[in-house]
Amino acid sequence: MSFAVPGHVRPIRDAVRAFMTERVEPAEEVLHEGGPRAAATLAGLRDEARKEGLWALGHPRELGGGGLPFLDYVYVNEVQGRSEYGQLALGSFTLQDSLMLHEHASPEQRERYLEPLVRGDISPSFAMTEPEAAGSDPTRITTSAVLDGDTWVINGHKWFTTGASAAAYTTVMCRTEPDAPPHWAFSMILVPTDTPGYTIVRETPVLGLGGAHCEVRYEDVRVPAANLLGERGRGFVIAQQRLGPGRIFHCMRWLGQAQRAFDLMCRRLHARTASGEPLAAKQLMRQHVFDSYTEIQAARLLTLQAAEAVDAGSQARVEIGAIKVVGARMLHNVIDRAVQVYGAAGLTPDTPLDRMYRHARAARVYDGPDEVHVDAVGRRLLGEYAAGGNWEFGLR
Repeated sequence: MSFAVPGHVRPIRDAVRAFMTERVEPAEEVLHEGGPRAAATLAGLRDEARKEGLWALGHPRELGGGGLPFLDYVYVNEVQGRSEYGQLALGSFTLQDSLMLHEHASPEQRERYLEPLVRGDISPSFAMTEPEAAGSDPTRITTSAVLDGDTWVINGHKWFTTGASAAAYTTVMCRTEPDAPPHWAFSMILVPTDTPGYTIVRETPVLGLGGAHCEVRYEDVRVPAANLLGERGRGFVIAQQRLGPGRIFHCMRWLGQAQRAFDLMCRRLHARTASGEPLAAKQLMRQHVFDSYTEIQAARLLTLQAAEAVDAGSQARVEIGAIKVVGARMLHNVIDRAVQVYGAAGLTPDTPLDRMYRHARAARVYDGPDEVHVDAVGRRLLGEYAAGGNWEFGLR
């Protein structure tokens, strides 16, 4: 394991970093606005990414993507994460859903959804969380799907269905096996968003930021039986296969955000003076730099370790759970220090930090709140000792 970016990955990583810093980041002000001008700007960025061979780099080559292996793509994802728009501009927003369909979709589903996803012609959405059920205990999901002849009839209430307002379809986790054990009671069903009974109640802002996190009601939504994704009762298995690598992708993008905040902080420390000297000369300001440096480095190594384990075929539940918590906390801490260094300016839209800070706070909740991961990792580690073994860090 090394911090160094592998030589064969460096050229594509450098190209992505240049694309982010020279084109995506300068366009953020327009992209934040939304509306036709933002849509045209994003479309232009996507066209440029395609022309320069930077489109859908992590998608399998047989699907029309760049074909980067998982661990190689993780290094690229690190610089792509510098901006919240990186995934959209470079065609990787659909990666988790594309990999899920690649593994489980029928030939008809692949033709209708998978190929257009990779091309960027359509967008996906994923519905698991419900406002009436604690997200930390998905076995309490109540949205149901009942087979009526050759049609699934779906009823329920979901929220935080990200991107539903612009999506062609939603993959819905439904209770289809009411008499089965909790983790075998659910299935995944593909629901086109124009299906009667599929109603977007609202787009829910998160800490004042829009992001198309939609609340959706399903009222006698009828879709063909063939829209079942994978096997009945395998919804939890599919969800875990989707979420595990996705959490690592999140963590690498958070490192990109942290790098950007660290850069802003250090440059501000040299540019700003107080009491006749640069802030960089102040001992307490150097403490911010030290703490941020060590937290970023520690989180980066943990993230790469988790990615290496997944790349080797492991479920890496301890490693992924640990980095989800450590990475989210690191992101919040580094951006918080950068805001402190900027003072009042850091609280305004004059820097990227105000939006970054709010996104960072949300990171400790989505894809499982910190407390759930802390409990699960602790339980698994202690389980090794309860079974008479131990956890040797150097051998894992």
